[in-house]
Amino acid sequence: MAKPAGILGWNLSELASAMQLKESDVTLYFTDGRRVSFMLERRIASEVLDGTLAPSEGAGWDVLDSYGKKWEVRSISRGGIYFCPSYMVGSGRSFNAPGFLRKLDEIEGYIVSDIENFPEIPFWIIPGDLVRSWWTNGFLGTSSKISRVTALKLVNAIP
Repeated sequence: MAKPAGILGWNLSELASAMQLKESDVTLYFTDGRRVSFMLERRIASEVLDGTLAPSEGAGWDVLDSYGKKWEVRSISRGGIYFCPSYMVGSGRSFNAPGFLRKLDEIEGYIVSDIENFPEIPFWIIPGDLVRSWWTNGFLGTSSKISRVTALKLVNAIP
């Protein structure tokens, strides 16, 4: 695997104690991308990018770095990963290629983490241009949502 840019770690026993849950329940919670994204965005903003969170959940990006560049935070989970805007994912929503490409024009890139490795979550900093090349070369399928296996193959190939 390509060397990650870093690892975000948590103390599982301390979390379980503080949350008054079994460690297995804490692990289940933190390997759900919908739930852990709140924590990841905040840690990445402060610890990785020395930046700030987007002003709202409706912004077209998650984190603004210390240089004013916009980044999206995404997780590789059991179900894979998607690179399109969040408004294109979910029940009753559909993928729109021009909207996806506009998003790539607006952001610097993605901070992608492998949440399945919780409590030690590796992350990679992936430039938007690389994601665009994956799209252009057909590696992201027809909707920019790819399996975990495919995502890890692409991450492994990052120079």
